[in-house]
Amino acid sequence: MERITYQDIPAGMFENLMTTEKFINQSTLETKLLELIRLRVAQKNGCAYCVDMHHKELKHLGETDLRLSSLCVWKETPYFTEKEMAALSLTDVLTKLSRDPLPEIVFDELIPHFNKEEICYLTLAISQINTWTRLMKTFKFTPGNYQVKELA
Repeated sequence: MERITYQDIPAGMFENLMTTEKFINQSTLETKLLELIRLRVAQKNGCAYCVDMHHKELKHLGETDLRLSSLCVWKETPYFTEKEMAALSLTDVLTKLSRDPLPEIVFDELIPHFNKEEICYLTLAISQINTWTRLMKTFKFTPGNYQVKELA
């Protein structure tokens, strides 16, 4: 049972968050990479609603079952590109924050694959999905009902 329903949410809250989503989605970052990041954050934060959503989005984009099932152990698999691994490393560090500064090695691994603007977008995308997972865990939206929207 949902604690807070969609109808209980203050007017404009989701709409403003979606403005940020649109901004991120219009960046030069690939949609599949953004969805991998989103699914990884959802896994790390234990958000069933977001895991369901981003798993379905990745399947819709043609992601393989092998990579989807291995994302939770991505460091131990050979299935992800160096670019994806650099982004996933940043995702893991920024999702479970420590009091320490971002390790230089995490930033340095991004440099061959992303320009500074893209690193800014990656950071915002990771922050944004962390916001969504915290909202969904608080509101307790029911997982399983998400439907991928077909683009017109």
